[in-house]
Amino acid sequence: MNNLLNIKTPAESVAHARKADHNLSSHGISNLRLAYWNLPAEALIEEAVFRNEGAVVNGGAFVSKNTGKHTARSANDKFIVRHPDSEGQVWWGIYNRPYAAEKFEILYDRLMGFLQGRDVFVQDVFVGAEEAFRLPIRFVTELAWHSHFIRNMFIRPDSLEAYRHFVPEFTVVGVPSFMAAPTVDSTNSETFIILSFEKKLAILGNSAYAGELKKTAFTIMNYLMPLEGVLPMHCSANANPQDPDDVALFFGLSGTGKTTLSADPTRRLIGDDEHGWSDRGVFNFEGGCYAKVIGLSASAEPEIYATTGRFGTILENVAFDPITRQIDLDDDTLTENTRASYPLEFIENSVPDLQAGHPKHIILLTCDASGVMPPIARLTPDQALYQFISGYTSKIAGTEVGLGREPEITFSTCFGGPFMVHHPSRYAGLLKNKVERYGVQCWLVNTGWVGGPYGVGKRISIKHTRALLAAALSGMLADMPYKQDPVFGFEVPTACPGVPAEVLDPASTWSDRKEYDKRYRDLAMRFIQNFARFADETPPQVAAAGPKS
Repeated sequence: MNNLLNIKTPAESVAHARKADHNLSSHGISNLRLAYWNLPAEALIEEAVFRNEGAVVNGGAFVSKNTGKHTARSANDKFIVRHPDSEGQVWWGIYNRPYAAEKFEILYDRLMGFLQGRDVFVQDVFVGAEEAFRLPIRFVTELAWHSHFIRNMFIRPDSLEAYRHFVPEFTVVGVPSFMAAPTVDSTNSETFIILSFEKKLAILGNSAYAGELKKTAFTIMNYLMPLEGVLPMHCSANANPQDPDDVALFFGLSGTGKTTLSADPTRRLIGDDEHGWSDRGVFNFEGGCYAKVIGLSASAEPEIYATTGRFGTILENVAFDPITRQIDLDDDTLTENTRASYPLEFIENSVPDLQAGHPKHIILLTCDASGVMPPIARLTPDQALYQFISGYTSKIAGTEVGLGREPEITFSTCFGGPFMVHHPSRYAGLLKNKVERYGVQCWLVNTGWVGGPYGVGKRISIKHTRALLAAALSGMLADMPYKQDPVFGFEVPTACPGVPAEVLDPASTWSDRKEYDKRYRDLAMRFIQNFARFADETPPQVAAAGPKS
């Protein structure tokens, strides 16, 4: 905010109450009107409303002003600064585009000039619940509600003294009103997300979509953690309330069910999106959840639905009546990628310390828009690695800029390709070692379509998926009869309590069996063609665990 009239804002008198000794001049940020340090949610909401960044709605949640043209991540605008110290570690390509160090310096200097005379909000937080691998990270944001978002999403220092002595190891600066000049800055557009691992700095401009801030932190952890022998994972996690060492991981892209399926009232939630797996067990990178809420219902997803009516929750791009202040979770006028950000403690049965033991089960979630994959399949370790490296799913409408309403079949390696910095073989190697060491049972679960492809069939019932998962995690599914899939080789159960037999056999739900077989073979060929990119750096037994043409 450029407060030209120098109007006193609601939290101005306490802006420095939680100021760190390690101040903004360390980052080259100076000549501000005012920096607001580590404000709590209540003060940030007052500031956001004062600055016309959004409104408080019925129930107490804050609805941010819509995020403009960016209602999702802008994957094509992400860059990593090329530097001799790190360039050999980076998997360069469509997800990690190189950016010149001198260009970064010029753009950052211009961004610093833009901030002079303006207000910024600072949040000092930690990424990573396990202290041995915890990253102190500072977010400097233009918008008050973005600062509230960071406070919701990450782990906060626990005392005034901890705030005062906070020293960041990485800094993220997000300024939505600042635009790049593509012809000068060598960016793809006026939007940019650029990370420098040497300077321990990331800068974002021309996007108010809060998910960019969250995923920037995840990208940083995806670079740092493998260097420490820790596997960073794009997954949710929950645990058996009677046994904290009975952990399940749910890998998947946005929209495949990570948040929905892990928020299980019969299990305790560790986290809904980003985790690390160390020698001690699984730990959440975050302290909050960022759930997709389009079409959310109290009956299907009661725990998440309840958060949308709580003070402290942020609703992003969610429509509401300006008079009654009632929200409409079915309104996709702005985007299908409507979101809720809330602290993890809003989920009643969450794990307070955000950590648990080693997984007993890994679930790889695929949203199959072609309608041919089984709803659940049991995988060998080599099959699990093949599926992990492949990352087959469908991008769901609205989750990335440029996606239409129809799901787009994709292969996103490690079920999070846009955030992986190292070559996929590095993450796969870490996963292989841990699966074998701890004897983890792996499953492939399809949350996509049955009875035909998108537009013909229908989405698999959450009720049936939950029943299959409950049977798998309890061990009940191990005692059911199985058949081997003739194309992919994995084992598919032929019976499960609470699930109709036809659901377990996708082919039986198609009106044209020949068309089903054709599409299944076509999908297998897509797998083979995609995996060819990784074959040279993959053990032959893993490559052989894929489908047969």
